[in-house]
Amino acid sequence: MAIDRIMNTQVVTVELDDTLATVKDIFDNAHFHHLLVVEDGHLEGIISDRDLLLAISPNIGTKAETPKDRQALKRPVHQIMTRDPLTLKPTASIFEAIYLFNRNRISCLPIIDDNRVAIGVVTWRDILKAIEADLSKRVVANRNKTP
Repeated sequence: MAIDRIMNTQVVTVELDDTLATVKDIFDNAHFHHLLVVEDGHLEGIISDRDLLLAISPNIGTKAETPKDRQALKRPVHQIMTRDPLTLKPTASIFEAIYLFNRNRISCLPIIDDNRVAIGVVTWRDILKAIEADLSKRVVANRNKTP
């Protein structure tokens, strides 16, 4: 199965000079864990919610927040993003994605076109859901076979 059948095509991006405050706002209001970083529409990096949590104080938004804590939110994305992330083309197979997930400490793969424009994202959970759906179809098909 090609990866374009299971990728999420609702890609959310930030730019290199966007601030960590922008990233935090997106993560606080979204139900995903990765943002793609682009410049002139081309993929340059990726930032995860874990990257953000490591870069800012846990005191942000609490009574213990200090001016230094707030200052960290002004840092640009390019200072903490992962540059040149592993990617796949939409024609790649699920097995290629599994190979990359198993051999690297990643949880997300941007899917790019020939111009390095991000057209989708695949997580290991997307792959597990696809495998589960395929197995479920096979079980139903086997149950419906007449002896």
